[in-house]
Amino acid sequence: MTATMSKSPGAGMYPPVAKLNLAADPRKMRRIIAEDPEWSLTVVPLLSNLCLQHIVRNFEEKPILEELLPRHKDYVLERLSPSLPLQVTANLISDDGYWKRCCKQRWGLCDVSSYGHSWKRMFFERHLENIIELYIPDATDPKTVLGMVPLCRNYVKRLDISQLMPPIKEPQKSEDDDNSDSASDMGMDGPSMDHFDFGILLDKLSHLEEFHVVYRVKGCGMNFEWNLFEFTFRDCESLAKALKSCKTLRVLRIHQSKVDDEKCRQLVNNLLDHPSLRELNLSHNLIGDRGARAIGKLLNRSKLERLTVYDNNIRGLGAQAIAYALAKNSSLLSLNLRLNRLGDEGGQAIAQALLKNRTLKWLHLGGNEMTEPTATVLSQVLVQNNTLRSINLSCNRLGMDGGKVLEEGMCHNSSMVECDIRLTEVGQESDYCISQVPFHYQERVLKHTNNVEGNNQQCSAIAK
Repeated sequence: MTATMSKSPGAGMYPPVAKLNLAADPRKMRRIIAEDPEWSLTVVPLLSNLCLQHIVRNFEEKPILEELLPRHKDYVLERLSPSLPLQVTANLISDDGYWKRCCKQRWGLCDVSSYGHSWKRMFFERHLENIIELYIPDATDPKTVLGMVPLCRNYVKRLDISQLMPPIKEPQKSEDDDNSDSASDMGMDGPSMDHFDFGILLDKLSHLEEFHVVYRVKGCGMNFEWNLFEFTFRDCESLAKALKSCKTLRVLRIHQSKVDDEKCRQLVNNLLDHPSLRELNLSHNLIGDRGARAIGKLLNRSKLERLTVYDNNIRGLGAQAIAYALAKNSSLLSLNLRLNRLGDEGGQAIAQALLKNRTLKWLHLGGNEMTEPTATVLSQVLVQNNTLRSINLSCNRLGMDGGKVLEEGMCHNSSMVECDIRLTEVGQESDYCISQVPFHYQERVLKHTNNVEGNNQQCSAIAK
């Protein structure tokens, strides 16, 4: 009754008035009209947050991280700028989330899977690669590279150098220049080095395992000159000494760099008895028979497991030198000699070595001008060698008779899983039969494995 009488007579004639939200109006909530118009009781942050924000703002001058609680550390790491100096962050921040932001900001799309799924390793490897690739001899201060060593040596496991800059070419002086003769006499008429000297770096990278390098300049366009793609003997000497000093190196790849016989021998002489080298790739170069002899010497004075020298100028004599070493070798697992000029002389030598070798599993002899005599010896290898798993003979002229002897050898082989004879003119029947043998072998292996597992399960059931 009281509630009814309290209503005004015209209450039903007007729409209801919305209740006022005082917190929505900052001026209603402020007790004092301060100079800061945005001050309000509703947005006063926690003291801990204020402290953390202060740490973030002053992290470059006074980095504080390890002393924080885990949740506070996460708060700071999420807000730190990826542009902070590496002298501050390199050996202090291990959080992969922070280094992921650094990589994304600098390179955009990134594939971290090839870096052991470590964003920090990816950042420092690519950062050091960029510094080396843009280094100009006698123009860039070596401290630019050396200053990075204390920051990245614990994280760099691989370097993939895709270009190396040559020195800046000095303008040619006129013949009547009075100082030209004196400068030449003092030995100052040329650069001190032809490309970056890896001797100042590699021995300081204590975790370096892989090193790939190409002596060239990318994207030169209309400024093309042959000296932009030159691997000089002075470069070779300095690189060879640097490789010898890097005791942790496992994989070495020097490709598309015009490595000839002399440079190959220089490199090999410094790689003999290397304690950790397991893979050597000298593809797309100019290595001939003399260089191949040096490589053969390296095979038995190292622990190489993979040797790749495809697309070079190795002929029969060079292949014979490699075959001589292969017959005595007990560590090499993979040999790739495709796109050379071995011929039957070199092909038969490699095949004869495989009659004695008992460790090689993968052999690639594609595109080597081999014919039926090589196929005949390889058929003997297929009968006697039970270690070889894959052999590639594609793009050779083995002929119909060569295909038949290979087919016969494959029928007596129990270990081969791949025999590639594409574009060898062996005939469709031999091609089909040879291609089916590995499948039958795989079926036998799978059946044998299933039988062994079934017997083990039965024995387990009986034991229970």
